[in-house]
Order: sequence, then C-alpha cells, then structure tokens
Amino acid sequence: MRDLNSDDHAVLVYLILILLVVGGSMVISSRGQLNKTLQQAAIWGLIFVGAIGAYSLRDRIESSLYPERALISERGTVSFNRARDGHFYAELEVNGKKIEFVIDTGASDIVLSEQDAEYLGYQIGDLIYSGRASTANGVVPMARITLDSMILGRFADRNIRATVNGGELDTSLLGMRYLERFRKIEIAGSRLTLTR
Repeated sequence: MRDLNSDDHAVLVYLILILLVVGGSMVISSRGQLNKTLQQAAIWGLIFVGAIGAYSLRDRIESSLYPERALISERGTVSFNRARDGHFYAELEVNGKKIEFVIDTGASDIVLSEQDAEYLGYQIGDLIYSGRASTANGVVPMARITLDSMILGRFADRNIRATVNGGELDTSLLGMRYLERFRKIEIAGSRLTLTR
C-alpha cells in the first residue's frame, strides 16, 4: 500500500466524519433496540471498510481501466502499464492538444503521423519531406517540424524537434529525442517508469 499524501488524509478524515455522523444518528434513533442497532452498525462498518479498500486500490483500478494513463508520483517519476497489445502508450499535451503516442525506445526521434500533425495545425501540403527513414513499412519520407510544447503530467518541455512520417503510421511514436530528457528509463514486468 502506498504512502498517504495530503489529499488521501483529507479523504480519510471525510470518511471518518461520515461514519461518525451515520453511527451517531443510528444510536440516537434506535435506543432500546440494541440488536438492530448492532446489526446496522456492522453493515455500515463493512461499507466503510470497503470504501477505504476501494480508495486505496484506486491507482490499480485506474491503471487496469485506462492503461495509457500515466501514473505520476511526487518523487519525479512517471509510470505506464503495458497495454494488452504489449506496447506502452502515453498521452501527452502537444501544442495544447492531447496526442496518444507509442513509447518506442527503438525510435531515435519523436515521429508524428500525418493525421496527428494535421490535428496539431500543421499543413501537410506545406511540409518539406526532405528526409528518409527505414521503417517496418519500408523507406518513408520524413518532414522536420518544431513542436512548441510537450507536457506529460507536471513535466513541460518547449521547442522540441520532431518529424512527420509521410508513410502509413497508425499511432505517433515517442522516441529517444523525448525519452532522453529523463534520467532513467526502467522496464520492470509490465510497467515502464521514467525518472526525470
């Protein structure tokens, strides 16, 4: 179980206050009916314990429901859970818009699909595809661009070079040009952790 932060303490105090109010009202309203009061107190106690248990497991529940959502710690790490297809996905705010990336340690650059580049406001017809890259789909043309900003949780970077893939690319790639901004990249089991 993880350490409690200030938000966790506030939620715990709130739950205890609710328990005291509900418990106090039950005792006052059912004087003389001890068995019924104890039964209701036991039920509310189980509900309270269940609520605390669910709250303490919320990170695990969220990570199973939303594997692409980053888990950002106060210690300067960002963790991602492996998706069902075996990849790690990250959603970043790029130039003020959300873009989903495949985290690809084998890619040297940040590579945007043409669809994502258009979504960010780049005119595909105006791009100069002067570079070439060898990919699984063969040699594809590449155009250089500069992204104004990339934000992952509390980590913000400005003026980042990237490329637009002129071939078929389903999901943009978050390659080493971005990942090298982190001090450590660690894969342990089904979790990838980046340390800034």
